[in-house]
Amino acid sequence: MSAAAPMDRLARRRRARAYAAVGILLAWTLGVGMLVRREFFRERSAVLAEAAMRLAPGASYFVVEQGGRQVGFASTTIDTSMTTFEVVDYLISDLPAAEDARTTSRTSSRAVITLSRSLALRSFEVEFEAGAASSIVAGHTEGDSVVAFSVAVPGQPVDSQRLAVDGAVLLPALVPSVAMLTAEPRRGRAVAVRTFDPTTQTAIEVKLRLGADSLFTVVDSARFDSTSMMFVPALTDTVRAWRLEPEEGATGFNGWVDAQGRVIVATRPGGMTLRRMAYEIAFENWRRARGTAPNGAFEGTVIAAGALPSGRGPGAMLVRLSFDGASLGERNFDLDGGRQRLSLDTLAITRESGEVLTADWSLAGRTAGFRQRFAAELRAEPLLQVNDGAITALALRLAGSDRDPRVVAERINRWVHDSLEKVVTVDLPNATQVLRTRRGDAPGHAQLFTALARSVGIPTRIATGLVLVDGKSHFHVWPEIRLRDWVAVDPTFGQFPADAAHLRFVSGGITRQGELQRLVSDKKLRIEVLNAR
Repeated sequence: MSAAAPMDRLARRRRARAYAAVGILLAWTLGVGMLVRREFFRERSAVLAEAAMRLAPGASYFVVEQGGRQVGFASTTIDTSMTTFEVVDYLISDLPAAEDARTTSRTSSRAVITLSRSLALRSFEVEFEAGAASSIVAGHTEGDSVVAFSVAVPGQPVDSQRLAVDGAVLLPALVPSVAMLTAEPRRGRAVAVRTFDPTTQTAIEVKLRLGADSLFTVVDSARFDSTSMMFVPALTDTVRAWRLEPEEGATGFNGWVDAQGRVIVATRPGGMTLRRMAYEIAFENWRRARGTAPNGAFEGTVIAAGALPSGRGPGAMLVRLSFDGASLGERNFDLDGGRQRLSLDTLAITRESGEVLTADWSLAGRTAGFRQRFAAELRAEPLLQVNDGAITALALRLAGSDRDPRVVAERINRWVHDSLEKVVTVDLPNATQVLRTRRGDAPGHAQLFTALARSVGIPTRIATGLVLVDGKSHFHVWPEIRLRDWVAVDPTFGQFPADAAHLRFVSGGITRQGELQRLVSDKKLRIEVLNAR
């Protein structure tokens, strides 16, 4: 054996030990890396699942201010079911018009978001309205890799797109809650949340940081002050909140959030501030300041050609409308369509009958196309809790085994009329609250009927206008349901269909009612009844 052989074996052993050392070092580095990733760079799905364990249902209401005065109202509602979270985020504001600071332009946005119980985005629908312009962005996720969505703008073809994403994403409305609920709040903690922004149709990572904490006094409830005829604070609570703001050079939410993930104060682009408040102060005071309260009578001029029919009311009516001597034909109202025909300043209203009351569809045969066509008239809205357990249970009980939407709608109409005490209220109509208390005025009746009808799949929208009774016109709210065409019904008066004394001015909820309030508050609307039978 040569002298070189032992030297070779020794060299091989040294190389083996070196390789083993390198392997151990690599394994240690890999283990440390995995630990760091697990502790500091956890998968977004795990972060969302942790936040979901602390996310509680409820509703928050906000005063929207600009320049120190209230210009609107906002709300965020979180509902839960056995398998999902549903979040409804809503904002409406009246801002000075660009062309004339003395007038205002209405802007509104509403997001309806469905999440899994681990806060994974399932579906969403976001609606924007700014003056005459509007758009709807609706979509869903395909696993954690694709967001499929469509953008619908009136008068343009629907634009469908698919966007690749890297892991779970959220809509911006959920960012404050997730940022606060994923870990104990502490100053300096950084938060990164991947979002899909419907306004830009892009997926971005929002990077935020927690700043100082402070105490805020929040108004929890309100009472009505008969002297000022406004709502004033009744009970307040002291809440600790943390400043949540974008990291330097980044964009995203900017405001104060409490430990439960509820926004206390937030600032938005354009100088708007959202301040949490009791909903009566946030909404009802703003509505009253803008015009006549919806529950009151409008003492406008009604000139009748003869006494209006008593009892059920007229089946047809012909009226002439004018505002301060000018025609209403060119104003932005929903006067023409369905049961109403407008010709210059003359409006003909005919109560629905015959084939219009026979649905051309069945509750058992609704197609995906049908549900998409009437998505706006079937969805949940702020204070209109279509998916609430008590609402759904009652709606299904009233429907029974019938699948004829007319039969089911008539049962719901009769139940609401017979079951609710007719009282004037100063509360914002809330479907679940109306069901619980079994009392309400016209907006409350319409809100509960709409929630019940939508819950069983009947497209329903809310009409706002005037009803002519005893020579006076009264501000009134009633539902319209889709059978073969839109049919007006009135659970307040117990009418199915509603009589021709109902003059529809606008269709829609809170965003449209203010338009009519501004008109009637000036008390210059003239209604001349030319014929009624």
